[in-house]
Amino acid sequence: MSSALVTGGAGFIGSHLTERLLKEDFEVICLDNFNDYYDPEIKRNNVRPFLRKRNFKLVEGDIRDKDLVRKIINENSVDYVFHEAAQAGIRISVDNPAGTHEINATGSLNVLNACLDSNVKKFINASSSSVYGKAITLPFTEDSPNLPVSPYGVTKLAVEHYCRVFQEVYGLKTISLRYFTVYGPRMRPDLAISIFTKKALNNEPLVIFGSGEKTRDFTYIDDIVDATIKAMDKGFGEYNIGSGNRISINELAENIIKITKSSSKIVHTESQKGDAEHTWADVGKAKKELDWQPTIDINEGLNRFVQWYKNERP
Repeated sequence: MSSALVTGGAGFIGSHLTERLLKEDFEVICLDNFNDYYDPEIKRNNVRPFLRKRNFKLVEGDIRDKDLVRKIINENSVDYVFHEAAQAGIRISVDNPAGTHEINATGSLNVLNACLDSNVKKFINASSSSVYGKAITLPFTEDSPNLPVSPYGVTKLAVEHYCRVFQEVYGLKTISLRYFTVYGPRMRPDLAISIFTKKALNNEPLVIFGSGEKTRDFTYIDDIVDATIKAMDKGFGEYNIGSGNRISINELAENIIKITKSSSKIVHTESQKGDAEHTWADVGKAKKELDWQPTIDINEGLNRFVQWYKNERP
């Protein structure tokens, strides 16, 4: 039985990945610090169903704790590290760039270093479309310029470089997956789709920052997990993991109002710093080299999410 460490394993993406690995009979060690960036109880609920499983182990701790990370990897003979832990949030990184750097860059370096002292087969890094930032040509390919517009994006780009160097210099197999705006069940409550859904179900105004003409490539969680699993055995370097399509924030809000049969109105307010104008993934490289492709479009994904939200979130 192979073993996997999932850092940030109680979070949105991490818990879905953990669930999939458990179903595929991996020994899974979840490392999470349950910080209060959003309600920690949400994350505890994410992993509660796993606690009774014989092949699951939960460790409450921080990737900034070098000794703890090394101990987890060595004592559990970890084969694969899925690095999902990070200080999420563009806006918090704008307010506190040093704090975001300490967690995302220095914390990631701790995990990479710990892998060198063991027999880890591969380090799968959760990166972000935020590394592109100001890139002008759409859709983004992996060769598009990296011009992040937030400290968060800078930290994600730094970790990609560390991954490449750790493979080229130290021989540790690594891969970085550039996730594009992930959504679905268990997603963070502070993200647009969660906020819009909550407001729409209560027939309250949906507030959009700026004109609403910014576009995003929204990617459903199941597609993200599929790509991440495939990355265990295939690929090196950076890969775009997105739906391959984009919609504007105005269109997103309108779709949610329609799905929820809401009487909500759309209201615009001033833009916020650190947001990219557009994201749109060219996923050709992932299709070719990871044998992966997205399968869930935005309409199906939003319908699934709204149904889940009605049943699970207050």
